[in-house]
Amino acid sequence: MLRIRFLRVGRKGHPFYKIVVTDKNNPPSSGRFVDEVGFYNPLTKEFRADKERINYWTEKGAQFSDVVFNLLVKKGVIKGEKRNVFFLSKKRREKISAAEKGEEKKEIKEETVKEEVKEEKEKRDTGEEEKKEEKKEAEPKEEAGEEEKKEEKKEAEPKEEAGEEEKKEEKKEEEEADSKETKETEEKKEK
Repeated sequence: MLRIRFLRVGRKGHPFYKIVVTDKNNPPSSGRFVDEVGFYNPLTKEFRADKERINYWTEKGAQFSDVVFNLLVKKGVIKGEKRNVFFLSKKRREKISAAEKGEEKKEIKEETVKEEVKEEKEKRDTGEEEKKEEKKEAEPKEEAGEEEKKEEKKEAEPKEEAGEEEKKEEKKEEEEADSKETKETEEKKEK
């Protein structure tokens, strides 16, 4: 079977490719080819292709290599959609899928944390409303025991501050746990 593909020529570090028609089983650098139909210099982006010869060989049954096909489509020599040349090995695909699963777990954790924060806010809001109601009920009693209310407020303030400190500590612990998980996933990705 004939193949239209690149034949690399040029010295080390300075690639230059001939576009040749060759047998599929011949190694790409063997120099054995049936016909030269063009060239491509990737450094200067210089390109030439003999459209008539390419059409002749494709009629005879020659197939394009993916890279040559994409180049000819890009330059407008032939019509068609580019082929996907990118290839992932099995190991690489597994690593990517594992990383995606890790991101999904992270997203789920973030959602649960957000829900917990909303619940805490709602609890705080309801607690504030209850305090307002207590104050309203306590207004008529102010005349009788202003000193008692001042003492109750002083006792209530340290309790509120203690509750807020506990919430702050919980948030810090959650953030530290999240940061550790992200570092671990990044380390796994780098490996």
